[in-house]
Amino acid sequence: MSDFRRLPNLAALRAFEAAARHQNFSRAAEEIHLTHGAISHQVRALEQELGLELFTRNGKRIAVTAEGLRFAEVIRTSLSQIALAAAALQDAQRQTRLTISTLPSFAARWLAPRLERFIEIFPEMEVNLHSSNHKVDFAKEGVDIAIRFGVGAQAPGLRSEHLMDDVYYPVVSPHYNEGALPKTPQELLPSQLLRCHDEPWLGWFRLAGLDLAEPSGGLLYQDSSMLARAAHNGRGIALGRHSIVQSEVASGQLLRLFEIALPSPSSYYLVYPARALEQPQVRAFREWLLQEIASGQAQ
Repeated sequence: MSDFRRLPNLAALRAFEAAARHQNFSRAAEEIHLTHGAISHQVRALEQELGLELFTRNGKRIAVTAEGLRFAEVIRTSLSQIALAAAALQDAQRQTRLTISTLPSFAARWLAPRLERFIEIFPEMEVNLHSSNHKVDFAKEGVDIAIRFGVGAQAPGLRSEHLMDDVYYPVVSPHYNEGALPKTPQELLPSQLLRCHDEPWLGWFRLAGLDLAEPSGGLLYQDSSMLARAAHNGRGIALGRHSIVQSEVASGQLLRLFEIALPSPSSYYLVYPARALEQPQVRAFREWLLQEIASGQAQ
């Protein structure tokens, strides 16, 4: 068994190896972000511990000794092996962890309930679900893949893959107005029409043949999921986005009014760095997601 109690200080070993490789304390200090004095002190301490000089010194000039050169080569090989072992562990960990970024409304209403099926297929994988509306910095935020709702603009170094389109239609709680619900689009008023930021009623009005102005006043919701929740709670009639309200419509918690559906100008896109699919966990999620969407559309 190796006696690790005799192992010299690791920080001193690293400082000595850098100084021996550069033959210069200042350049070694720059490499490992220490001061010239700290490098000199650690090398001196290592020499005292070993009981021999590792450098010859002539004023500010230094030169590694023959014994020091052989020792530095051993240290370099050992540190390289440690770095490779650490990288292998990190790669293995990354292959069992997946970080997904998507919109809060889509995460809560569509993706999160379905992710249980993905985890059942890959129980060893740790899935982190981030919900945000902002542009993703994949490297800085540690995100592997993102789902966004928009027009599919592609940034340099990223791939944008169309997932699915969406539509809007009015939805309401079956208990709203004590169950006395409009039977035709013309009967929508004087109902309370709930509004969401960037998702106006005007396009649906025109498609339904209604000469009405965009509703104003009252509470303006910033998130489609909050809008759906307000309709579920009987606050009024919402122009629901299908992907957000479909589960509540299917369960009867919300009722769809009329067959008129307005196509959304935005679609869902899968966005990821160009080389992300080289990672098995990203590739597995993409394939599962495409199958999940195809299955839902078939139903």
